Amino acid sequence: MRYNPAEIEPKWQQTWEDEEAFRTPTELDELRSKPKFYVLDMFPYPSGSGLHVGHAEGYTATDVVARFKRMTGHNVLHPMGWDAFGLPAERAAVREGIHPAIITKRNVDNFRTQIKRLGFSYDWSREISTSNEDYYRWTQWIFLQLYEKDLAYLAEVPVNWCPALGTVLANEEVKDGKYVETGDPVERRNMRQWMLKITVYAERLLQELDLVDWPESVKEMQRNWIGKSTGADVVFRIADQADDAEFTVFTTRPDTLFGATYCVLAPEHELVDAITTDEQRDAVRAYVAEATQKTDLMRTDLAKEKSGVFTGAYAVNPVNDQKIPIWVADYVLMTYGTGAIMAVPGQDQRDWDFAEVYDLPIIRTVQPPADFDGKAYTGEGAAINSGFLDGLEVEEAKAKIITWLEEKGLGTTKVQYKLRDWLFSRQRYWGEPFPIAHLEDGEVVALPADQLPITLPQIDEYRPTDDGRPPLARGGDDWLMVELPDGRKGVRETNTMPQWAGSCWYYLRYLDPRNEQQAWRPELEEYWLPVDLYVGGVEHAVLHLLYARFWHKVLYDCGLVKSKEPFQKLFNQGMILATSYKDESGKYWPKDQVESRDGSFFAPGQSEPLSVQVEKMAKSKLNGVDPMEVIAEYGADSVRLYELFMGPLEQTKPWQMESVEGVYRFLARAWRLVVDERTGELSDKLTHEPAGSEPELRKSLHKTIKKVFEDTEGLRFNTAISQMMVFVNDATQADTLPREIVQDFLRVLSPYAPHLAEEAWHLLAGDTDPGLIVQEPWPAHDEALCVEDMVTVVVQVMGKVRDRLEVPKDTPKQELERLALASENAQRFIEGKTPKKIIVVPGRLVNVVV
Repeated sequence: MRYNPAEIEPKWQQTWEDEEAFRTPTELDELRSKPKFYVLDMFPYPSGSGLHVGHAEGYTATDVVARFKRMTGHNVLHPMGWDAFGLPAERAAVREGIHPAIITKRNVDNFRTQIKRLGFSYDWSREISTSNEDYYRWTQWIFLQLYEKDLAYLAEVPVNWCPALGTVLANEEVKDGKYVETGDPVERRNMRQWMLKITVYAERLLQELDLVDWPESVKEMQRNWIGKSTGADVVFRIADQADDAEFTVFTTRPDTLFGATYCVLAPEHELVDAITTDEQRDAVRAYVAEATQKTDLMRTDLAKEKSGVFTGAYAVNPVNDQKIPIWVADYVLMTYGTGAIMAVPGQDQRDWDFAEVYDLPIIRTVQPPADFDGKAYTGEGAAINSGFLDGLEVEEAKAKIITWLEEKGLGTTKVQYKLRDWLFSRQRYWGEPFPIAHLEDGEVVALPADQLPITLPQIDEYRPTDDGRPPLARGGDDWLMVELPDGRKGVRETNTMPQWAGSCWYYLRYLDPRNEQQAWRPELEEYWLPVDLYVGGVEHAVLHLLYARFWHKVLYDCGLVKSKEPFQKLFNQGMILATSYKDESGKYWPKDQVESRDGSFFAPGQSEPLSVQVEKMAKSKLNGVDPMEVIAEYGADSVRLYELFMGPLEQTKPWQMESVEGVYRFLARAWRLVVDERTGELSDKLTHEPAGSEPELRKSLHKTIKKVFEDTEGLRFNTAISQMMVFVNDATQADTLPREIVQDFLRVLSPYAPHLAEEAWHLLAGDTDPGLIVQEPWPAHDEALCVEDMVTVVVQVMGKVRDRLEVPKDTPKQELERLALASENAQRFIEGKTPKKIIVVPGRLVNVVV
């Protein structure tokens, strides 16, 4: 009766489901009787390729924590759902000619089957999907709260438009003018889009990062994305203009004004056409047309060659009345500051590079150190070439120049953020419809909440219309035309919300997922939030987390939540790497199609060897490992343990199938503590004697209980598993196995390898019903049994280690001194000399000085 996970695991998964072993209480009286722990995974997008072992790493970690917290007396909320809207399902619908809802359901069913096979203890009664009408009804309702607080508006903005897909793409989805996933061309065009005023919350999003326990690197990424800068708005008059035309620049370094030798306007700046001279007009217009087709990321790439064009006009530097040329360059963006900059090449490397290309003057305004041999100097130092600022350090000079500018009416103190308002609409079908109507007189109105959900219409094609309108414009008059309660008529908004919308608040819907009257009950939010542990990949460090925090703060201001932040503790699991195979064209090949010849790898029918690399496991790289294949060979408990035993959870690490075998062998040894594999009966080493009958094994158990408790609390799963391996080795070597020791160990093992632990627990009970081990409490440890009886004492001669002694921890000084002098190794180095001094530190060292 060998350890057989294929037989054990499905049985207990079905039992747990039948008995609703992981169902979280819903009644407040029951909830308030225990402390809470809300542990949450970043829910997956249910792609067609299914789950790979990289996904399962974080899910396994949270499952261990959820099971552990239940055992330590907590109400645990551990739900799962699906981030189901989005472009991939829509593209699949176009390819296959079936509704994206059907494709999404197919993918979700596959994901759910895979996840359940791993034995995760989710409360499936709380499962949600962002594309279900009973979910996105409330996404639309939250949008109405934003709209009513004047945080949602329509604006003409430049976007990345992909004609082939008929939709807007985010900057991150575009590279070299093409969509990164398909290679389809992307162009810049102005479109009327829905925007959310996330900038109103910039300062709170920044300051309230101090309230959460997140990795400092993630906080810093959010701070950089928000990009707070303190400086000054400075007014530059345009020279030789009769109408006193002027423009304002924002600068974080007003102390360098005396070094401003030219100004630059963004190509989109409203003054460009007005101030350009006739001689420069053709060149400027050509440059502007080219620049507006580039994304912001392309334009601000520090590595790109600097380009620009002179307008023929000049500005007046306000501090010295000198005329300086006005240029147009694409590295200046209308979306940051005022769309105009003063260029100080002496103190800014990008300005220096531009000045070198176009032979513009360079004036240093901060004294560099004597050993500085670079170009632009961006460090601290005394002001030079700066008139009344000369000799002042940077901060003093900033304060003085801002005071001077304000006295002269030429500038003011200003705080600026890089964060831009959130472009919130997409020209897609598979997304949340907006609860908005456009009336006949042009007014835009929100639809009443009692009309929600605004469901997606059934349409015959998921592409934009021939005249460029979004796919929802195919909905027909029955869907498009709407009548308001007051009798006015209008047309529904045909854009849809981005995929981010549903993931901004899903952690709240889990609290009360079947409530048809409210998005959540306030009392449940007050009990469960904030999320105690949120686990997911670092790739979501900025956008998802920033958007969710923004929505949460809006809900807080509306009085709909009591918590200021949604996620108290964040943990980013490391990537799992795997071998990938790529040909010269950049195409990836799956491992099962690759041929090995003479130590190299080849694609079928190709003579050029493939490049082989170890990189992030991803469906696009065709190097994902299907956990179902690993489960088929070794079982879910082996997959779970190996996911966590590879190394610290936060580290990047390679997946190695041969190492799964080692974890499987450990579980088989744990199994043999209970079962005699030859007979199928309980091991004859098991006894009903008290734990004290095996004192050394009892100590090993209590050290294991303590160590696994502390390491699980600290998310140090690999070292917890190592300690359990130590115990199994000790137990295997013991003469007898008191049942109470084995039972306590199974409870410790249960969060990590729940199927084996459950089976062994019931086998030990025989004909009696012991209840489910997953509902057992965590065993207590005796601190006295965790203290080491023996210690290692180092023996030094003249400060150098010459021997080590294993002695009882309370060995007195005189005995330690005697043992050290009697050490053969120490005697060789003492060389018969009389010790001059012997230093004894009990429990640690003896140092003999001769």
